[in-house]
Amino acid sequence: MKHELRRGAAFALAGAACFAVMSALVKGLAPDLPTPVIVFFRNLFALGALLPWIALTPGARVSMQSRRPAMHLLRALTGLGAMYCFFYALSQMPLASAVLLNYSQPLFLPFIAWAWIGERPPARIYPAVLIGFVGVILILKPGLGWVGPAGFAGLAAGVLAATSMAAIRRMSDTEASIRIVLWFSVLATLISAVPAVIAWQTPHAAQWLILVALGVVGTAGQLLLTHAYTLAPAAHIGALIYSIVVFAALIGWVVWQETPDLISIAGGLAVIVAALIVVITRAPTTPRRA
Repeated sequence: MKHELRRGAAFALAGAACFAVMSALVKGLAPDLPTPVIVFFRNLFALGALLPWIALTPGARVSMQSRRPAMHLLRALTGLGAMYCFFYALSQMPLASAVLLNYSQPLFLPFIAWAWIGERPPARIYPAVLIGFVGVILILKPGLGWVGPAGFAGLAAGVLAATSMAAIRRMSDTEASIRIVLWFSVLATLISAVPAVIAWQTPHAAQWLILVALGVVGTAGQLLLTHAYTLAPAAHIGALIYSIVVFAALIGWVVWQETPDLISIAGGLAVIVAALIVVITRAPTTPRRA
């Protein structure tokens, strides 16, 4: 088990690094390409990277037939909404702050799951959630260099991502993980094509390369984290995911010379600590697979 925990931690850290790089690529593209175009190609190239993996990996093949198409659609809409909000926040905010707001989802998930699925959160997480929300306020700094719509978008990304995760949990009793991922990739690509056409701007050669890298790196991060969850307890992996903030802060510092102020650092630490407490406190369960 110790060996598996180490391997799981290695895969989780690698996945977090991939997502940090993906976020940085989005931020790099944001000044020159409309967000709907970036979102569409992120999903299109991610689907292009996922399909060969499914075709070539033994045991990974899966049927698209599902008993829960409406739930898949809801998951796609909330996940896409989170992506649009997150990508907009990345275009307007320091990289680490936008990433941190997006990963505030554990603060919302227990209450969304309670209202929707009936999973009542343990009372001992309430103080941690309160600390987390104080941290969010410190990051947004209302009245002190307030980040405005971008901050709200980053926070909305966290709420929508938490709703998407609750949808996954809601249908995990009949749907295999790979089917959930495949449905999302297909639906997200098709749905995001519409706003992309409306806001269309043809990428130039260098941007095409970055867009391909965006999809491939994002898919790699998803697969690495999925494998990490098969090797180690969910609480440990969920905690390690927050290494993405460290990776993002380092990239933001090196590439854009972004140095967070003390208030943002304090808020970030509060959100991370609170999220870790929530992740570790919630008892993991093993969902059934179809």
